[in-house]
Amino acid sequence: MGEKDCVVLNGNDLTIEDIVAIGVGDKQVALEPEALDRCRASRQFLEGEINAKRVIYGVNTSFGPMCNKIIDDQEIQTLQVNLIRSHAAGLGAPLKDYISIAVMAVRLNTLVKGFSGVRIELLEHMQWLINQRVAAYIPECGSVGASGDLIHLAHLSLAIIGEGDVYYKEELRPATEVYAELGNEPLRLSYKEGIALMNGTSAMTALAAFAIFGARKLLNISCVTGAFAIEIFGGIDDAFDEDLHKVKPHTGQLHIADTIRALYHGSKNITLRSEMHDLIRQQSSDGPVFETSINVQDVYSIRCTPQVLAPVAEAIEQAARVVEIETNSSNDNPIIIPEEKKIIHGGNFHGQSIGFVMDMLCMAISTLCNISERRTNKYLDKNLNEGLPEFLIPGTIGLTMGFMGAQYLATSTTAENRQLANPVSTNSISSNASNQDVVSMGTVAARKAFKSVSNAKHIVTLEILADLQALSFRNGDKLGGGTGKIYQLLKENFSPYDNSRIFHEDLVKYRKLLFSSQLFDDLSVYVDEK
Repeated sequence: MGEKDCVVLNGNDLTIEDIVAIGVGDKQVALEPEALDRCRASRQFLEGEINAKRVIYGVNTSFGPMCNKIIDDQEIQTLQVNLIRSHAAGLGAPLKDYISIAVMAVRLNTLVKGFSGVRIELLEHMQWLINQRVAAYIPECGSVGASGDLIHLAHLSLAIIGEGDVYYKEELRPATEVYAELGNEPLRLSYKEGIALMNGTSAMTALAAFAIFGARKLLNISCVTGAFAIEIFGGIDDAFDEDLHKVKPHTGQLHIADTIRALYHGSKNITLRSEMHDLIRQQSSDGPVFETSINVQDVYSIRCTPQVLAPVAEAIEQAARVVEIETNSSNDNPIIIPEEKKIIHGGNFHGQSIGFVMDMLCMAISTLCNISERRTNKYLDKNLNEGLPEFLIPGTIGLTMGFMGAQYLATSTTAENRQLANPVSTNSISSNASNQDVVSMGTVAARKAFKSVSNAKHIVTLEILADLQALSFRNGDKLGGGTGKIYQLLKENFSPYDNSRIFHEDLVKYRKLLFSSQLFDDLSVYVDEK
């Protein structure tokens, strides 16, 4: 690949977008020369300390509560391999191969930062594995997220030393066989390198990066569905008025309101407050009370969209900031700082920060699902949908059921995401002979967030289909500038559901269109300059 297709790793500026691009194979990795110089200095300092017979945890001592066991110089390399084999003890379904590659990329970036004391050979070997798309087999269950992702990263390390199985070209094969096919040899680890590979947060961080990447797209699509909803129901413009939101200026609220207002700008579907007053006056009577057929305010799932999605937007960006800090940190133990002549034993491997924001992200995604599911329900319920066909089905109602069955997908998955919103990062359980007496469960939280985002994609996909179905009945020709452009794009692949095909097929097609394309990466491309 050319230079433009590479992410240059230096330990300082790897982004969530980079992690995803490397994982899915859109980009390869290169190593910054200046970063490698830092790594050489770190290794040289460590070598000097070893030669001076300093006692260094995990280098010439055993691990955890066995750290008082001093290892003979002749066995310090064997110590690293034994650590990997003993901790490669995960079970459960394996991580997707693209996530496994992302885990390797995050781990490489943390080591390239230059405070881990590993050899350049290890860094270059990891770079080679990533660029060849050799993905370690990593079972999903096992990490408590305290001394990092010990279990997950032990399985990752097996791929580096040529043991166990790996994914290559989407096929699970023995690592030795893949190495032979590619004409390379596994790496023999030196001292410090096993613990440097394993003692960190790279599995939970990579999972978190994918969760955040999906969450950002979900939020963008939720702005689109919010704009569609106000247009489909002829909603009142007040709820998105700029001055309304200026007096409650939460950052997320201002952003969501601005985005939705920009999307429907120019719409002929929106009810203006001034026009509503005139219509009500036309219906007025001389009595002290009369009932108007005009909605004075829209339901909360339309009117309160900026307020409901405000903390969602803020939580996603807070999580992104934390994940990118973690991605570009040295999080193993001990840390080697040659310019200060220090080898520091500490707890940078602890995953509490990731665990906390992943639990927060689950709450945010559950909130997004709540409003999406309620809007879908409004479209389908004849008592709420303001004249749309019952269950959005044209033709002979009763003989054909329309969206009736598909609604269960949204309601059941919303319920599941509410359960996933329960925190796990508070559920510390002491382990490792009580050496790890406070643990983060950060990897469990990240796995949970990844699942929550995947579930939410089901719910939002159904809402988009309901939007398109409703717009096929009314208001599709009077949409605003942004909503109109998006509707035309989505309509190219849409035909109203009429019970002549299996609903699942529509869901699969649209889920892929919404989340495996770049259609909703940037909503500003659909908005005209005002």
